[in-house]
Amino acid sequence: MSRRTPRANGRAKDVSRVGLAGMMVMIAAALTMTACTAAPGSSTEQPAASPSQAVSPEVTATVDPAVASATSAVESTLKTLVAGNPKPDREAVRAALVSAGIPKDSVEVSVSRTPTGLDVDAMEAAARTGDSCIMGQIREGGVVVTVLPVLATGKCFVGDAR
Repeated sequence: MSRRTPRANGRAKDVSRVGLAGMMVMIAAALTMTACTAAPGSSTEQPAASPSQAVSPEVTATVDPAVASATSAVESTLKTLVAGNPKPDREAVRAALVSAGIPKDSVEVSVSRTPTGLDVDAMEAAARTGDSCIMGQIREGGVVVTVLPVLATGKCFVGDAR
């Protein structure tokens, strides 16, 4: 049984076909939404871990004293360097790290100028200590230091800009 309803343009529209299709879409959407909701009175939240469960002794990492010492040396050296010059050049960074006691062959420093002669936005310096790379970044007069694993090449940087 088809009903016809008048429309603004004067043509009649078959409501039964449009209504049936629209109703099927609405039913499918309602079923989908119902399947995604929890039953009344149930909780989907997981209980928070108690402070004793938050950090287990197995998860706590031990820091190699040589890496901790090198990290401290890199951070203090770079901070002292940028205090006097917020945009030091490559050789100044290398010389400062070597004078801080980091072996010259363990120091890697990124370029300080672009190929077109402009200052770079950030410089990276690395000191390799054992299986770790102490990475220091100088950006806008600030210093951030992190420890990363040595690459398979035995270096801290990818490529040949050392």
